[in-house]
Amino acid sequence: MTDMGCRLTSLILAVAAAGLPASAAEIPPFWAFPVNPPGIQPAPDDGSQRQVPGSSLTFTLTQIRDLFKAPDWHPDGHPPMPDIVAFGSKPGVFACGYCHLPNGLGRPENSSIAGLPASYIAQQVRDFRSGVRKSSEPASLPINLMTAVAKSVNEDDLKIAAEYFAALKPTPWIRVIETDMVPKTRVGGWMLIEAENSGTEAIGNRIIEMPENLERTELRDANSGFIAYVPAGSVKKGEKLASGSTRRTTACAVCHGDGLRGLGPVPALAGRSPSYIMRQLYDFKHGTRNGDWAALMKPVVERLSEDDMVAIAAYAASLSP
Repeated sequence: MTDMGCRLTSLILAVAAAGLPASAAEIPPFWAFPVNPPGIQPAPDDGSQRQVPGSSLTFTLTQIRDLFKAPDWHPDGHPPMPDIVAFGSKPGVFACGYCHLPNGLGRPENSSIAGLPASYIAQQVRDFRSGVRKSSEPASLPINLMTAVAKSVNEDDLKIAAEYFAALKPTPWIRVIETDMVPKTRVGGWMLIEAENSGTEAIGNRIIEMPENLERTELRDANSGFIAYVPAGSVKKGEKLASGSTRRTTACAVCHGDGLRGLGPVPALAGRSPSYIMRQLYDFKHGTRNGDWAALMKPVVERLSEDDMVAIAAYAASLSP
């Protein structure tokens, strides 16, 4: 079965479980909600010590894959991680720094949380715990893992982790390039990666976000970022939409602040993953993301098309964090 076939099957099953007709389901854009094809297995660990540029440390693949110990290649690049961030809390609470990285900048399959308000970070975890925040893709392993962690973490550890990530300064992490053609991709590690020896294809109305260096990303090197290919003209279109001048939506800066760098408890969007931003806009519009502030976002997104969301995500990602 193809990736899309597996995804369609999972969505239909989820809709059926909710008692809705399958025809009522709208399939979310695959490029923004990538799902690993069945049967993917990680490369076996041959026991060799791996290295990344700029670090004197070494880790084996087994160590790098340990969800209860965040690989920290560059410990001098951030404040000391508290135990909940570095090691998690067994059973069931993985190291926060494993998925979101020690610098908090995250990856396309999860989110960048560096510099977000601690109150906002903690509330999102509580929303995952209560079930008011979900994903339009029921097969999303990152979301399912986050939900499981949210249900197990205690409030003291949640506060410590939220304050750690809130204190981090976000730095440029995603290079946005407007283009008509992009490398052909496949899904690996719940994100898009370049398909080997497959050439290029038209970007269409997609954002293709992938690692700058796949090997370093797979080794969870927090000094190796991402590249986001976006449709030609989308950044300018997104800027216009975000300004509110088209009257299809409220100006984003009203809540998200000048340069979309956040305002009080409202999160910054500037320089963050466009795949992530696209998923949140889509989830707000389709009612799978609720909780605090959702009521304010719903009228903002209700008249946006997927093309509009792509443009806004591209524009926000292009801004300096």
